[in-house]
Amino acid sequence: WQWSFCLGNITWVAVDWGTSNLRVWGIGCHGEVVAEASSGKGMARLDRAGFEPALLELVGNWLPSDRQIPVIACGMIGARQGWIEVPYRRTPCKPVLVEPVGRPDTIDPRLKVMVLAGIKQIDPAPDVMRGEETQIAGVLSQNPRFEGVLCLPGTHTKWVWINAGEIVRFRTFMTGELFGLLSLHSVLRHSLSNAGWDEIEFANDIRSTVTEPANLAGRLFSIRAEALVSSLDASTANARLSGLLIGAELAAAKAYWLNQNVTIVGNGPQSGLYAAALRTLGQPPDVIDASHVKLAGLK
Repeated sequence: WQWSFCLGNITWVAVDWGTSNLRVWGIGCHGEVVAEASSGKGMARLDRAGFEPALLELVGNWLPSDRQIPVIACGMIGARQGWIEVPYRRTPCKPVLVEPVGRPDTIDPRLKVMVLAGIKQIDPAPDVMRGEETQIAGVLSQNPRFEGVLCLPGTHTKWVWINAGEIVRFRTFMTGELFGLLSLHSVLRHSLSNAGWDEIEFANDIRSTVTEPANLAGRLFSIRAEALVSSLDASTANARLSGLLIGAELAAAKAYWLNQNVTIVGNGPQSGLYAAALRTLGQPPDVIDASHVKLAGLK
């Protein structure tokens, strides 16, 4: 884990606690970040008794000895397997409200932990989110009049309709998780590498898969077949796998991006791929930094 010493008086702590990682910010009296830290102790690595020690490992040196500090947390910490289960709020709804919040019991008297609720959808199809709602709140805090669609790439990518400051409906795709499973645990792993990229192949696979998504399974196996009989280059194989999976997602999510005002909330290579895919389809999106709006949402 990594951390930096506090440079001023911390009035509260912001926490983004996901499945794999924990990230914290110490917030000063003027709303400025005076310290930040992170670790790999995400929800999946902890039992209920492990959450408070994992948090104190990062923020213990920031806390005063004479008073409680509010800790505002979002993400999978509020899931059934998290520190405390916080019931979902139902769409349509504002991204974040002060209530309901989860208030887990703590041993350290300096901590006053509040865990934000996730959001559920019943109609038109069941769906859930935890953590993304705080990013959405951050987007709206910076642009209260935003109307349109937010795309939040990740292990489970979200497409979210925003209207009048509310989450109207959303849809989740397991594209990132499928990529991980296929690239690491399927026969395709023998044809892929960590180096190289073929932009033309990626664009072609986006177009073809959006047009004919039913060919996905067969086109996936072509990666292995062509590597064996036609010496398919690893950079082309990498691009094809991403293009096929993202293309299939875009085919299913067409109502969310076709002729719509789309903003991608993310950072890193994955967000870049979604932006490139939409540009290939003639729908150039705006892109904003996910970490920045996550903190803005917690604030």
